Amino acid sequence: MNAGPQTQVDEIAPDIFRMSTWVPDITENGFTFNQFLLTGDEPMLFHTGQRQLFPLVSEAINQVVPVEKLRWIAFGHLEADECGAMNLFLAAAPNAEVIHGPLACMLSLTDMCDRPPVAANPEPGAVHDIGGHRLRFIPTPHVPHNWEAGLWFDETTSTLLAGDLFTHTGQCPSLTESDCVAPALDAEGIFHATGLTTNLQPTLQQLAELRPTTLAIMHGSSYAGDGAAQLRALAEGYAAMAGTG
Repeated sequence: MNAGPQTQVDEIAPDIFRMSTWVPDITENGFTFNQFLLTGDEPMLFHTGQRQLFPLVSEAINQVVPVEKLRWIAFGHLEADECGAMNLFLAAAPNAEVIHGPLACMLSLTDMCDRPPVAANPEPGAVHDIGGHRLRFIPTPHVPHNWEAGLWFDETTSTLLAGDLFTHTGQCPSLTESDCVAPALDAEGIFHATGLTTNLQPTLQQLAELRPTTLAIMHGSSYAGDGAAQLRALAEGYAAMAGTG
């Protein structure tokens, strides 16, 4: 990953910026690692990337806002590409705090963060207002994986910060209106990363009820359009894979 990747910055929804690094030697078509910066009075970074990506990602953030202005650091679950560089960002941004669900804080983050994390309110309808984006934290245990998993929905732009959901391979455009389900199911056939548990279908249906118009996808293109239909189709695809559909 130090052989010369570059990080591209694109605005995928109003004041939501995708920072994408394509790594060619993961799968035959390569693989993207994407972070999302929500600007506003209190800028939030969703995903930090791995520690090795910190120089590239922080430089990309500086193209939009000074990295030291970051106020919130969030991610879907505990994994290197999700939060490997969180302490590097805490050091670079003196007022930044990690925010996640109470379970993640209890299990890991209170110990792992160089500054104490903030527990997001997981109650339905609770809003984390960063001045320009009104965000709701949604616990998604074991979806797509990890007990402490959780995602964020921006009410202001109707954007679901979808994390590892819809993971697909290849060097992709920043935003697409094309179907993301078939590529995601193809990638699932490669990685087998999703927990095909009893939580999966109800959680995807819950996310569909938010009716997002943008899906900010961690690996691959982000999606613009009927996000609810994409989430329901993904649920059906996983059900077929598990033999329950």
